[in-house]
Amino acid sequence: MIADDQLFIRPALFDQFPELVAAESTRYAGNLGLYTSAPPETIIDNRQHFFTQFGIRPTQVAGARQVHGIAVYVAQQGGQVEGYDALISNQAGIFVSINVADCTPVLVYDPIQGAVAAVHAGWRGTVGKIAYQAILAMQEHFGTRPADCFAYIGTCIDECDFEVDEEVAAYFDNSFKKWDKNRKKFLIDLKKTNLSQLTEAGLNVSRIEISPYSTVQHNAHFFSHRFEKGKTGRALAIIGRK
Repeated sequence: MIADDQLFIRPALFDQFPELVAAESTRYAGNLGLYTSAPPETIIDNRQHFFTQFGIRPTQVAGARQVHGIAVYVAQQGGQVEGYDALISNQAGIFVSINVADCTPVLVYDPIQGAVAAVHAGWRGTVGKIAYQAILAMQEHFGTRPADCFAYIGTCIDECDFEVDEEVAAYFDNSFKKWDKNRKKFLIDLKKTNLSQLTEAGLNVSRIEISPYSTVQHNAHFFSHRFEKGKTGRALAIIGRK
């Protein structure tokens, strides 16, 4: 279980790559979302402290004002951009990042080409197959072969808590949803859906790690927009080569 002072989780899958920074923050790192209502100076301080854990500077981190779309940004330098929900890079010293508070973070590493991706997959992005699109973009821009990649599907709202009505459920294949007759709602499995998209793109399932945690079930350790009724912070998922 997560310790009460643990600022981040590093996927075990990436331990074999000492050159790689790959992590998702916990609640103990504080609110790391630039586009929340928290005082900007607090967010900047929190982010500075978080990045210090990895020996990197804020200017090396690329991020985006996310829009729940499927656009993929090719980051050649640090800084913020508008309107993207996935960022990719093959530049050493550039770290791509996304913010989440229930949506699914996906981190991808291609150790052959030195390419990385950070993907923000909410239900709309998942329906649009943004994780799949990020892999295609890595192929196009960096010559990535999906079979060479390793991926982490991070902490998000789990199936048992992601209740949706029929209108939203209609976008998902039957294998990724089930009807709860007591709640009279469909339950959607975002982790399983994104896993399917990664394997469809060509990744080997043995090279994919899935977080065992839930933003709702483990809310003491993670931010949840739904459980906290919108009054919450944002976690940061980050990946890049030193």
